[in-house]
Amino acid sequence: MEPEINKSRNAKKKFSLWKKPSRRSVLFLSILVVTVATIVCWSGFRLLVAAQDISELDKPLPAATILYDRNGKEVERLSRSEIVPVEYSILPKSLIDAVTAVEDKRFFDHKGMDTRAIGRAFYANLRAGGTTQGGSTITQQLAKNVFLSHERTWMRKWNEVLLAKKIEENYNKQEILEMYLNQIYFGEGAWGIKRAAETYFGKTVDKLTLSESAVLAGLIRAPSALTPYKHPEKAKERRNLVLRLMEEQEKITTADYKIAISEPITLSVAKSDKASAMKYPYYVDQMIREAVVKYGLTENEVLHGGLHIYTALDTGMQQAAESVYADESLFPESKSDQLIQSGAVLVDPRDGGIRALIGGRGNQPFRGFNRASQLKRQPGSALKPIAVYAPALEQGYKPSDTVVDEPVDFGGYRPKNVTGRYYGEVSLYESLVHSYNIPAVKLLHEIGIDAGMDASARFGLELADGDRTLGLALGGLQEGVSPLDMAEAFGTFASDGSRMPAHTIERIESADGIVLADASQQAPVKVIEPEVARTITAMLEGVVREGSGLAAALPGRPVAGKTGTTQMPGTDGGIKDNWFVGFTPQLVGAVWLGYDKTDGDHYLTTTSKAAASVFQPLMAKALDGEPVIAFHAVKGLKKIRNYDNDYDKQGDKHKEKGKGKDKKKDKEHYDKKKEKERRKAEKRYKEQNKKDHDNADD
Repeated sequence: MEPEINKSRNAKKKFSLWKKPSRRSVLFLSILVVTVATIVCWSGFRLLVAAQDISELDKPLPAATILYDRNGKEVERLSRSEIVPVEYSILPKSLIDAVTAVEDKRFFDHKGMDTRAIGRAFYANLRAGGTTQGGSTITQQLAKNVFLSHERTWMRKWNEVLLAKKIEENYNKQEILEMYLNQIYFGEGAWGIKRAAETYFGKTVDKLTLSESAVLAGLIRAPSALTPYKHPEKAKERRNLVLRLMEEQEKITTADYKIAISEPITLSVAKSDKASAMKYPYYVDQMIREAVVKYGLTENEVLHGGLHIYTALDTGMQQAAESVYADESLFPESKSDQLIQSGAVLVDPRDGGIRALIGGRGNQPFRGFNRASQLKRQPGSALKPIAVYAPALEQGYKPSDTVVDEPVDFGGYRPKNVTGRYYGEVSLYESLVHSYNIPAVKLLHEIGIDAGMDASARFGLELADGDRTLGLALGGLQEGVSPLDMAEAFGTFASDGSRMPAHTIERIESADGIVLADASQQAPVKVIEPEVARTITAMLEGVVREGSGLAAALPGRPVAGKTGTTQMPGTDGGIKDNWFVGFTPQLVGAVWLGYDKTDGDHYLTTTSKAAASVFQPLMAKALDGEPVIAFHAVKGLKKIRNYDNDYDKQGDKHKEKGKGKDKKKDKEHYDKKKEKERRKAEKRYKEQNKKDHDNADD
């Protein structure tokens, strides 16, 4: 029995050895697998790097980005200015150190990609759930600018790395930095470091000081947002950041840092202005801003990337708008030291396409302040249809419903009509047509401020918490809105209650045909019911036909709209902002007038018709040759009387008293009735004030 037992143990031992290999065996196998995998991956990586074509680097000029109008016709080529290259030996050390400090501090150490930076970016992207950081080296930026489409994807990032490795293996660091600085855009129409030095400081590159080098290095990330010509404080902050990084990286001494940050940024008087040679500069400016903000491209990518950008531009309408803004007689007379400014936009409410855009008057630099889209001003009464009357109709109010126009006091807030008068019992229609303030405030109080805030948000207007007051009824906003904001919002009325996001860009394609952006994917946003939109439109037609917007009327064409003014404090009737926003079924127009900097000497002294007087020729010329389209009929809406802006039921009452046969006598009777109501309202207000005063004494 004993031998059998030993045999059984030996068998068990052999089985155990086969089942559980030794640690040494496992380690050996693991090392072997990892080694083979590394060799395979590295070989594959090397093959991919070798396959990259970087021959385009021999072509120094940037690829032109081509813009097309709504019909697919080429209208402009960006990046047309020729780059004048500068050799690396000419670049001052301060510039090289500044650029590498802020853009790629390990540039002279890595081989095309900075694994530390990529690791930080990878971690940040995982936390964000998308590609929010790039960790790109200067070599990668060069590869992206010259070879790649500009969507932020992992595949593009991988291709960027492959190209960067190939570039590093074929060019030395000096050549890479030279190509990089000679090809990037520095703003103000300046391509390449040579033109940048001339444009900003009026000198050659080799003469740049430490402070000037830091300014130019700081511009690379966002040239338009940081240009010292338009944003001197931001440019100074960015320069100081670059200098601080240089000090931290021991590229300059603390003494050099302190001296440089104390220096003012002294700019060249004669700077480059590419706008004079560019068609439709304000429209192009908005297109670039949209590509950056909405689609995540950089300004360099848009101007330098050889893209094909298809826009909603109607060249006929844009030219018409520019001709209107070139006519000085259409605008109020300005003060000698400051021009009365204006911004305007034309939007097709059916698809949201921006057909034309004007961002200012007079000589304006390319990528300057665009008042059509960047302006933030209080809209005044132009907000009433959105924040008051539309939500009121949603709650069941009718245009024929009445409210008493009388002195009111809401906890110390005492709105007044522009005329200083009170009109007694008035219909909602009459209140909107003549832009009475007190009825609008009372109506907002009745429906609730939250209803006005909610409606404004649905119409696409971004309001602040501080706007949650009854002043919302009169457009008294903290930050304000732009003409583009208002045009998109009013487009809701023209398109039966659905808002189409306003946009200049229809589609962006890379040089090799890859679609980077497509506005056709945008869906209309349901805001209000069609019946509400049509009723508000009918009321706004009255504004133009017989109310405060008479100056905006288009002969032979239906048009609806609303005026808006804000008062200049401390003046006798002075106006800070003047608006008119109006529309036909196929086009919305928004016009703002005012001084950029308002004070006791700079404000509008014209009537509220000034903006409407610009809107009228603007729309008339833009719609020349376009078909006349009628607004939708409104069921149950009775015809409006022209002489008193009230409904026929009022006329019927007059006729019952025998006053309806003679229009003149009828009008006199109606005016007397209104005056009587006004006096009663003022009497009630005085009695209430006296009662409040007596109670206070008690």
